Amino acid sequence: MLEKAAIILDCFSPTGGPFRLSELSECTGLPKPTVHRLAGDLVRLGWLERTGPHYRLGAKLFELGSLVPHRLDLREAALPFLQDLFEATRETVHLGVRDGMDVVYLERIHGHEALRLPSRIGGSLPLSCTGVGKALLAFSGAELLEDVLSRPLPSLTPHSITDPDRLRLALEKIQVSGLAYEEQEAASEVSCIAAPVFAGGAVVAALSVAVPRERYRPAQLAPAVRTAALGLSRVLRDGR
Repeated sequence: MLEKAAIILDCFSPTGGPFRLSELSECTGLPKPTVHRLAGDLVRLGWLERTGPHYRLGAKLFELGSLVPHRLDLREAALPFLQDLFEATRETVHLGVRDGMDVVYLERIHGHEALRLPSRIGGSLPLSCTGVGKALLAFSGAELLEDVLSRPLPSLTPHSITDPDRLRLALEKIQVSGLAYEEQEAASEVSCIAAPVFAGGAVVAALSVAVPRERYRPAQLAPAVRTAALGLSRVLRDGR
C-alpha cells in the first residue's frame, strides 16, 4: 500500500496538480477504487488536499520537505546571499540543487512584478534547460554528463538545447568561466545567469538571476551572481 501511495504522489511532479481521480488512475495505472481509497487516506494524513473533484499536494508535504536537514541548512545559509543578489539586481533570484537529472528549487525571491517562470519552490525542471541546472551539470562529474548526453534532451521552449554536441560545448564554457548563461531555454522572453556553489570540493547547489530579455545585461549581472556564489561557497567551506 505504501508503494502504491508513493506512485500516486509521484504523479504530482512537477506541476503539483490538481488532478481528478480518473487522471490519477490513468497516471498510476491503478484501478479507480484503489486510487480513491489511497487518495482518501492521503487527504486524511494531510499529504493531499481535495477541493471538489480535484486533488493537489497537501501542506503537510511542504512542511516535511522544508525540514530535510541538508536542504534546510543550505537554504538558511544561502538566504543572506540571495537577498544581497536580489537587492543588487532587483531581479528574480533562485537557489537550486540537483536531484538526479533535474534541478529542484529550494528558494526563489522576486519583486512585486514577478516573471512568469516555470520554476517554483519545491518544483523541479530538467538540468539542461535552466541556468541553475547547467551550472550544476557542468561540475557534477563526467559520468552524469555522459548519462545526460546519451538520452534525448528535454525541451521547454523552442530555444532549449536539444543537440548533445551543442550542450557539451556550452558546459565546457561553463567549466572555464564558472558562469552558466541561459537564453529563453526555460521560458520565452526570459534569460538567466547562474553560478555553482561548492562545499568540500564538490558542487552542492547553484544560484541564479533571471531577467526579462529587454533587461538582460550579462556584463552587469554576472559579477553580482559570481560574488553571491563565491560568498556562499566560502561560508559552506568554513562551516560558519
